[in-house]
Amino acid sequence: MIHAVLHDAKDTVAVAVVEGIKAGTELNAWIMDEDKIIQVRAQQDIPIGHKVALHAMQVGDTVYKYGVDIGKVVAPIQPGDHAHVQNIKTKRW
Repeated sequence: MIHAVLHDAKDTVAVAVVEGIKAGTELNAWIMDEDKIIQVRAQQDIPIGHKVALHAMQVGDTVYKYGVDIGKVVAPIQPGDHAHVQNIKTKRW
């Protein structure tokens, strides 16, 4: 089962594509550009359509989703964390 998708291997987050991801779930994340599956264990519940971190990120790091810079880290993130407004902000303002 595919739990999350990302386009590019350099992406630091993937998007959950199934309902009900619970903390502790071993997720299969599909790298679309390479047709490759990677795994990450969810550290928190991840709602469908939300991002899950694939790598550890520190404050100030750039977040990549679908090969695009989507913002900066404002609170430390660990692999499997729910990556959302509590730890990522846009660089636009």
